[in-house]
Amino acid sequence: MNRDECQKLINSYVDWLRQGLSVEDVNGACELTTPFLDRHNDHLQVYALRKNGNIVLSDDGYILSDLRTSGLDVDTPKRKMVLDGVLNGLGVRVENDQLLVEASPKNLGQRLHSLVQAMLAINDMFVMAQPRVASFFFEDVRAFLDGNDIRYTARVKLAGKSGYDHGVDFLIPKSRTRPERILQAIAAPKRDNIFAYLWTLSDTRSARSGTEQEAEAYAFLNDQEQSVGGDVVEALNAYRVVPAVWSERGRYVNALRE
Repeated sequence: MNRDECQKLINSYVDWLRQGLSVEDVNGACELTTPFLDRHNDHLQVYALRKNGNIVLSDDGYILSDLRTSGLDVDTPKRKMVLDGVLNGLGVRVENDQLLVEASPKNLGQRLHSLVQAMLAINDMFVMAQPRVASFFFEDVRAFLDGNDIRYTARVKLAGKSGYDHGVDFLIPKSRTRPERILQAIAAPKRDNIFAYLWTLSDTRSARSGTEQEAEAYAFLNDQEQSVGGDVVEALNAYRVVPAVWSERGRYVNALRE
């Protein structure tokens, strides 16, 4: 793909995002409904309030409350460590079980983007965490990398051409024979998560083009509970992303280790 085609992808994403957004005044707060879906196929909502000259953006406690209602204890040491890793990487904090960020008018868009990313990541990370599942998919991928002596940095923030920062799960540095590799652990391979990852790649690749060899991109797709759809594989292939289906993960060891 050339630069014009990459720009078309960004424009397409922004158009889809704009068309899917709506806002209502709810008791003095702005209730922003986004096009992103949670694990119940409900649209994620963000609430905005003014406070001391800034704007506080919050999920109103929905994400963590929903997980607890579903019987998932998010306060175990391992799960809290994973949760804190996501939040710290995106600059989001928890207060009274609410996920929230503070923004100024200048960085409102970026901070909203970070909050929505955190809501999606936490929802996605815990969606497969039923009592019979020993660990989160992110931790499964980390253990796979460690077990195969693949060097990486976890929870990396990359700057995009748009000015937004994007969180990626794993970054493998370049070697003498391979460029750097970006890995994302996608526990629920569905349209929203795939589209968000493609947006991240397009935006960061555009920012880094001309300065470094283009990074290779991998999406580890969890097929432990459900099969991965052909449309997901086709979409990833179309944007030069390797669809690394988890059940076939052994095929990718050499490419990641080099």
